[in-house]
Amino acid sequence: MILPGFPDAQPLEGLVGGLLIGLAAAIMLLGAGRIAGVSGLLARATGIADSGPPWIMALNFVIGLVLGGLAYALVFGPVAASYPPSLPLLAAAGLLVGFGTRLGSGCTSGHGVCGMARLSRRSISATLAFMVSGIVTVAVVNALGGGW
Repeated sequence: MILPGFPDAQPLEGLVGGLLIGLAAAIMLLGAGRIAGVSGLLARATGIADSGPPWIMALNFVIGLVLGGLAYALVFGPVAASYPPSLPLLAAAGLLVGFGTRLGSGCTSGHGVCGMARLSRRSISATLAFMVSGIVTVAVVNALGGGW
């Protein structure tokens, strides 16, 4: 399916992916009573955070993310991805995202998927901040000719 203005869009794949993310978040919340916030689970699995779900649960969740990506690649082939033109820029971006998730007490999965589904005002505000800052960043980078 080709969408006008978005020739590389994959709406069916996006729908299926979104449903699977929602299903995983629902299973985590209903089955374990925990929010499926990836940054919090990663922090717990790596020992950065002392609180949160049991360490083994966090570790298994993070391992499952990696194995899920590998399983997809084995079944459907590799996913085409585009990265910044330099490794230092990629590392800086990763550090800024990590800092932002700690500063915002969560990431898009915790706030945007789980928190908004629970109508959390804090998560709605955080998700709005994520979206606005992302849109502004892309606009500024593109205006300065730095887009890739």
